[in-house]
Amino acid sequence: MPHKRILVTGGAGFIGSHLCEKLLNQGNEVICLDNLFTGRKENIRRLMGNPDFEFLRHDVIEPIYVECDQIYNLACPASPPHYQFDPVKTAKTGVMGAINVLDMARRCKARVLQASTSEVYGDPEIHPQPESYWGHVNPDGIRSCYDEGKRMAETLFFDYHRQDGVDIKIVRIFNTYGPRMRPDDGRVVSNFIVQALRGEDITVYGDGQQTRSFCYVDDLVEGLIRMMDSRDGFTGPVNLGNPGEFTMLKLAKLVLELTGSRSRLGYKPLPQDDPAQRRPIIDLAKRELGWEPTIPLRDGLLHTIRYFESVLNQRGYTELKTVH
Repeated sequence: MPHKRILVTGGAGFIGSHLCEKLLNQGNEVICLDNLFTGRKENIRRLMGNPDFEFLRHDVIEPIYVECDQIYNLACPASPPHYQFDPVKTAKTGVMGAINVLDMARRCKARVLQASTSEVYGDPEIHPQPESYWGHVNPDGIRSCYDEGKRMAETLFFDYHRQDGVDIKIVRIFNTYGPRMRPDDGRVVSNFIVQALRGEDITVYGDGQQTRSFCYVDDLVEGLIRMMDSRDGFTGPVNLGNPGEFTMLKLAKLVLELTGSRSRLGYKPLPQDDPAQRRPIIDLAKRELGWEPTIPLRDGLLHTIRYFESVLNQRGYTELKTVH
């Protein structure tokens, strides 16, 4: 297969940087576009010396003018504290960012993949969630800037496809974790690990019985690439996530076990519009992409804990101990 020139928006982020690295390892030329709002140069520093890698500091809400064969649109803050910090900018990133990558794809005749999200399902009334479910989303809440921005992006992708023949792919990403998450990310895996390593109370919202499904980043990146390279005419959307379902209490106890931490559980009220359940049906990904996760939660958490140990130690935190 000939090597390609590939644009990854949000390429300095947690998932984006892993994707850039794998695409380079496959022999492609990669352009990483990021405004560094939540992405970090540290995530891509090891790639900077590669002659096939280029970093472009740019915001997707402004038009993009580069030539490429494929576009992965991952640009958007994905954790509630970050996307709620500037909700108007988050909505612009979802909608205007989609328009700009679609305009570019139309001009370049490039295939473009939209990294959508399980948040399009909202607080689901159907469990687990198939791609055919339309969702149960509050359009007026504090999470709406992200949820509705991603839903509108999907609408735009299909409209560009139907109206202008743009070659699109859409994936809906469920909870993903792994190295290069930010310590202040605000999502549950990073929160629990960082709090455990610091010896702080682990924050559990509500009674801890709400569930999530956790996919290790390497599995997720493999799914993204398989979707991009899937057969012509197959647009998705496709759920990408791990169908293993865990309560927050079970996750907290597993993190305590793996870190050897003496932290205690601290309970707080549920945030507004926090989904009670989240688990993907991945039959479509299995059938069309030959994809399903392979990395168990325990193994992925150990990799992630080691990463956070090194990050926190670099920042001056001491007496961090992990049981392996």
